[in-house]
Amino acid sequence: MRSRASLIAAMLLRRGDVDAMLCGTVGTFEEHLKHLRDIIGQRPGVLTLATMNMLMLPGRQIFICDTYVNRNPSATEIAEMTLLAADEIRRFGLTPVAALLSHSSFGSSDTPEAQTMREARRILLDHDPVLVVEGEMQGDAALSKALLDERFPGSRLQTDANLLIMPNVEAANISYNLLKVAAGNGITVGPILLGLAKPAHILEPGVTVRRIVNMTALATVDASMQR
Repeated sequence: MRSRASLIAAMLLRRGDVDAMLCGTVGTFEEHLKHLRDIIGQRPGVLTLATMNMLMLPGRQIFICDTYVNRNPSATEIAEMTLLAADEIRRFGLTPVAALLSHSSFGSSDTPEAQTMREARRILLDHDPVLVVEGEMQGDAALSKALLDERFPGSRLQTDANLLIMPNVEAANISYNLLKVAAGNGITVGPILLGLAKPAHILEPGVTVRRIVNMTALATVDASMQR
């Protein structure tokens, strides 16, 4: 306990001595996540934890999930993380428009990965018919309504997607970091840990002061809403 600051903070959060916590500037993401899983645990009814990063790009905001937690998620896990991410986006005052991304486009491939994203869409529509979600689709169509209309005119998406659900953590993390450097000018929020019972987030080593401030504000809002 004495040698692990994240463990101490998680115990304080569980006891109610603090309202939220941030960690992760030293050590691995997996190490911090293990402490939070063991001590804080998931919200009631939540089976899948996930992380989401927000990118402030020129003319748009994009949320990418799952950037750190689930290596090769199942269709059920993808569906659950999409619902968690959509709820979090609504807290930003935005309407989630979700795209389930793949190398395949609306049935053009029958690989297991493409089938997983198609199954995730079916689960999502059964669970929440109101949620605007479409897939499986390629990334360019998700970000361009004009391209999407060419490839799939009957899509449920009426605008460009703002929530990109990736098939695995490799695709999500690589996409996030590429966009952050190439188009985002480094303006990001996250990782936002989704599904935990109390407000806690795991940052990255080398995180900027600005991002710590952003995540502190987010955790404070989460704590206020829980109260």
